[in-house]
Amino acid sequence: MVSVNIGLVHYVLDHIYGTLLHRTKLGTPFFSKGWGGTKLDLLEKMVKQLFPEARCQNWPPTAVQPMWKTVWETNSSCLREGVFRTTCDERLIGALPLESHNARVAFLTPKNVTPEKMSCVVHLAGTGDHTFERRLRLGGPLLKNNIATMVLESPYYGQRRPSMQRGAKLQCVSDLLLLGKATIDEARSLLYWLQTEAGYSKMGVCGLSMGGVHAAMVGSLHPTPIATLPFLAPHSAVVPFCEGVYKYATAWDVLREDAAALTQDVTSLAEDAAQKTGITIEQVRDRLRSVLSLTDVTRFPVPKNPQAVIFVGATDDGYIPRHSVMELQKAWPGSEVRWVTGGHVSSFFLHNDAFRKAIIDALDRL
Repeated sequence: MVSVNIGLVHYVLDHIYGTLLHRTKLGTPFFSKGWGGTKLDLLEKMVKQLFPEARCQNWPPTAVQPMWKTVWETNSSCLREGVFRTTCDERLIGALPLESHNARVAFLTPKNVTPEKMSCVVHLAGTGDHTFERRLRLGGPLLKNNIATMVLESPYYGQRRPSMQRGAKLQCVSDLLLLGKATIDEARSLLYWLQTEAGYSKMGVCGLSMGGVHAAMVGSLHPTPIATLPFLAPHSAVVPFCEGVYKYATAWDVLREDAAALTQDVTSLAEDAAQKTGITIEQVRDRLRSVLSLTDVTRFPVPKNPQAVIFVGATDDGYIPRHSVMELQKAWPGSEVRWVTGGHVSSFFLHNDAFRKAIIDALDRL
């Protein structure tokens, strides 16, 4: 009889999926238009303002008043969609593509229950999650627990995706930071709206993968205790892009040429920039690590109620190594780590019940 290591199978499946999606070179890679020039300089300065040493966490956030329309309703629940102008700083709005200036949100609520007797969780998008559908499926069964679901469409995704972008492959490194900063600002404004306008007594924020990183940042910066639920999330974007599967989907040569062009005389642009300046791929990777270190959640403040923070990691994740998840828990004493059996991709489909249980438990700790 042949014994099969199921964990190894999940790990290998992650890499097979990643190979088909990223290493075959059939599609456009990440950062195919380079670093982003002056946009990257602006983003680096503004993202640093989120860190505790800057003492500039900007609360209350910009207020929003979404324009709502009802998509459907039944005797027990209602789904609405809303639109509001992004709450980014005006300098960032100028850097965002026009398609991303208006934020979109779906709001699934139980009926016949007042907000003060309900909870609401804001669900943030993982890489490639362009629609509301998957996150609404995750939140839908929570209605019976009187937990509403609010789903934010990220900039550069869905109807907010710029026309020249292919799928989830962001064109510039600056786009990744801009997506994150805008998502954080918009999520904070939505939480403020839920509390001050809608009247919810308990709130939370969750997300899978990239959305989990953003959820951790939002939960960290919120001035009062909320449930914070990063699922299958690394402690930093450095992990997937510089150590994990996404490094095979990154346009390293373009980044090298772009970096070289910034350091050479404009009269020599026709020459081999990388050769002229001696910039190596490893130096480019070091530069990307430095930029993406701005997304390191372990540098953010401990949330106001760390007991209401539950990380969920996968035991055989080919994208996010175990040590990265444990770094999050180590940085936030009192938080909890739970493990589901499987890989990164398979856990998206197989463990929604575990994610829902974490949401319920975290809200109960508030």
